[in-house]
This record gives sequence, C-alpha cells and structure tokens, in this order.
Amino acid sequence: MNTTPSLKELFAKDGYYLARGVFSPAEIQDLETDFDRIVHQLNRTGGDVNASWQGEQSKKLGAEKTTILHTHNVQIYSEVWHRAFLNVRFLDVVEQILGPDIVLHHSKLFQKPPEKGAPFPMHQDWSYFPTLKDTMIAGIIHVSDATDEMGCLRVYPGSHTMGRVAGTSGQESSAFLDGYPLDGAVALEAEPGDVAFFHYFTLHGSKPNFSAKTRKTVLAQLHAGSDAVETGNTHPNARLVLRGWNHHAGRALANE
Repeated sequence: MNTTPSLKELFAKDGYYLARGVFSPAEIQDLETDFDRIVHQLNRTGGDVNASWQGEQSKKLGAEKTTILHTHNVQIYSEVWHRAFLNVRFLDVVEQILGPDIVLHHSKLFQKPPEKGAPFPMHQDWSYFPTLKDTMIAGIIHVSDATDEMGCLRVYPGSHTMGRVAGTSGQESSAFLDGYPLDGAVALEAEPGDVAFFHYFTLHGSKPNFSAKTRKTVLAQLHAGSDAVETGNTHPNARLVLRGWNHHAGRALANE
C-alpha cells in the first residue's frame, strides 16, 4: 500500500510546494535571455520600476535604501514567457493543486539586485486580489539561484489554514504579523527551473539580497476556472485561460 502523500495532499497540508526542475536548463536559458531583455527595456523606457515596500513592516527590516525591479504581465512583453505559462510540466503541477481549469490572473517579474535587493515583510496576498472561492495560488518560476542570502522565499507551513486575517497586507503595522518574524519562517532555497507554489493565505516574505548575485524570478498568480475575482482587486486581471475553461467568462468581461 502506497502511503506517500500526493502533491495535492502536501499542498493542502502545508500551503506550499516546491517543485524541482519544472523547466529544463535549455528552457531557462531562453527565459533568462528574455527576462534580461525585459529588464533592459524597462530601464531604457524609464518610469517607476522600483517595487520595494515603504511601510512600517519594511522599515523594521531596514529596507529604506534597497530596491527591487518589477513589472506586471511579462506575457505582454515576450512570446517565450507567454509559452512558459503554457508549459506542460508547469501546468501539470498546477492542475494537481487547482484542478483541470486554470486561469492566469497576472504575472510579475522581480529582479533583486546584488547587495541592496529589497526584502518583502511577512504577509498574506488575499487582500490584493480576493476571489470568491479562495483558490488563488502563486507559482514563482526561478530564473536564477535563490539562496537565503539572496533573499529567497520564506513561508510559514500550515499558516494558510488561518484563512483571511485582516491587516496582513504587510505594508502597515501589525501586531499579528509581529508574531511571525521572517527569521522564524522556512527558507525555500531554489535553483533555476524550480517553481515554488503557495496559497494566497500562506504567510510568506523574503529577506534582503545582500549577496553578490542577482536574484531573478517571475511569479504567476493563478486561480481555478470555477473561481472569480471579487470586488477589491488591485492588480491587473489578465483572465488568460492556460488550461481548460473559465466558467465565469461572459460578454461583459470579454469587452473589458
């Protein structure tokens, strides 16, 4: 009798799952080329691309002089990145968590520069893009190494079972979040091609990048096709079906 828990069971228990080697070295090479091209285009065109948080929680981490380069929706820049979200191995993992209908809400590029890469305080994500059935998850595609020294993702296993906790956006003072310091969280060190998945209730954050290396990641925010975004969404909503069906699509949404 096989008693090894399934990926779905592990995710349900811990609120995260680190999938190793989802993307091959050759695929990562192509993804990094276009990652760097996006960064170059962002720097060339100007604008505010520093996504470091400036709230009270960030100040406690000494984040005032740190930076992190960021843009939403890498799939509008690059065919290679668009295809990455349709990668069979990537979606096979997502399907084990969400089921057969998978919708991309948005994606985000993050580049933590060496020696001054910004941290993210511990927080939940749900308040930024709440959904009716709370199926929203993130999948962080690692384009580079992500060691703890480089400011890799840190999570509190099982914290997703607390559900929606008010005041956990990570950008304001919070006695609740003070009880979950970054140092107490599990560091998910990863290699290029690994993908870290976590539920949007899971308490997570990352330390500054004080290493001599650049940390490169792209995050895909995903929900089940049977779910839909509530009022209060503060991020772009791509509504891009990656597998299966979007059960809430209609003419009004299609015309937005």
